[in-house]
Amino acid sequence: MKVYLIGAGPGDPGLFTLKGRDVLARADVVVYDYLANDALLAHARPDAERIYVGKKGGDHTLSQGGINALIVSKAKEGKIVARLKGGDPYMFGRGGEEAEELLEAGIAFEVVPGVTSGIAGPAYAGIPLTHRAHSSSVCFATGHEDPTKPESAHDWKALARSASTLVFYMGMKNLPEIAKKLVEAGMPPDTPAALVRWGTTPRQRSLVSTIANLPAEADKHGFAAPCLIVVGSVVTLRDHLDWFEKRPLFGKGIVVTRAREQASDSAALLEELGADVIQFPTISISPLQEYSAVHDAIRSLSRYGMLIFTSVNGVKHFWLQLDALNLDSRALGGLKITAIGPATAAALRERGIKPDFVPEKYVAESVAQGIIALCGENIQGMRMLLPRAKEAREVLPETLAAAGAVVDILPVYETLPSDARREEVLEKLEAGEIQCITFGSSSTVTNFLSLIPKETLRRFPDLKFACIGPVTAATLREAGLTCHIQPPEYTIPALARTLAEEL
Repeated sequence: MKVYLIGAGPGDPGLFTLKGRDVLARADVVVYDYLANDALLAHARPDAERIYVGKKGGDHTLSQGGINALIVSKAKEGKIVARLKGGDPYMFGRGGEEAEELLEAGIAFEVVPGVTSGIAGPAYAGIPLTHRAHSSSVCFATGHEDPTKPESAHDWKALARSASTLVFYMGMKNLPEIAKKLVEAGMPPDTPAALVRWGTTPRQRSLVSTIANLPAEADKHGFAAPCLIVVGSVVTLRDHLDWFEKRPLFGKGIVVTRAREQASDSAALLEELGADVIQFPTISISPLQEYSAVHDAIRSLSRYGMLIFTSVNGVKHFWLQLDALNLDSRALGGLKITAIGPATAAALRERGIKPDFVPEKYVAESVAQGIIALCGENIQGMRMLLPRAKEAREVLPETLAAAGAVVDILPVYETLPSDARREEVLEKLEAGEIQCITFGSSSTVTNFLSLIPKETLRRFPDLKFACIGPVTAATLREAGLTCHIQPPEYTIPALARTLAEEL
């Protein structure tokens, strides 16, 4: 048995430590709080027990004493417990109290430090805590002291006179009192001060004022916990050094409707541009119940002159069946290989296959014409194998067949509807937190509208729809909605770039 007190970092899951990730991956139980990013739970074992003990603005799911008892109890069951805490466990995270409790119970523990919000939040807001021209020291303080103490532990006169940058954690509720005490203790009222809310996340907001005016400005602009309070002349650098909030899609809520297997790539590109991405996979990729037809086709590959892959999923599931038959890429020797799109081509190259043909435009009509031109007169009677989804557009095989080819359609996977985050998306739409919904295929349009009908979407006149290409856009129009954004190239990177330019 062992307990790990792990710092989850300030909110950006990319700032989570490698050691923290490794411990989560082997923990039997994960106990996590309000400020620990949900994305980090993806590192936990699928069978790990997950227990939420969040504390938000006085609303305690479990008291600190209850949390202590919980982690002790789980450890005594002989389990590895990961106690995931926002920021750093020992920086106003009450990790020390939990460690003392474990020590008293005779339970082994380790501390895995995390990036504290007091450093990361200001950095993402363009505020360096130290700067040779401004400050050579930093003071971290809590803005929410133990209410049972007879008096404040802060020496307000020392803080007011200090040349250090002051950073207050958990101080929003007491912001007027903090500002008042600093000014009364001798701090000039015009001392620069800032708030950083939800630092390092797509929800980040920052506000610059003076220590005297900060409480009124916070109220005026609707700032609430969780916020950091930063005081000192380094705050004046914020407008000059701000980088996070200046990204082209910062603050834009964008829904990604791709299948879960591909959604992470789309999300990563959009998040890099600053978007607040809501992954809402309207379809899931599922293996077939039975693969005897696929195995028969693989055993008969010598009959074919061309193999056509229309998606990364087609490549993946075809190769899984190659492997099931103890075969590899050598089984494709002598075949011409076509890939629709750069992602599909990349998936083939990862498996040692360099495609013979990748079309300039990634829609079935253009692909068919490119294949016909590539084959010339040899297309007459040429057998072609098309591994794809169980349900898909028939334009490509029909066009090739009309040109004289013999096309065998080979389902290697199927797409199924998914509604995992419907309520969350509806709530964010109602709150005005979603500016755009993206569609990567016609099936995502159809499935999305089966979950959230167009009548609901029309209630939000400023909501934009983005489609990866003309076929998907046509499906959206046929459903009665407008495609506002479409990239010149029909790829996810191009769609992300176009969103950055037009949204």
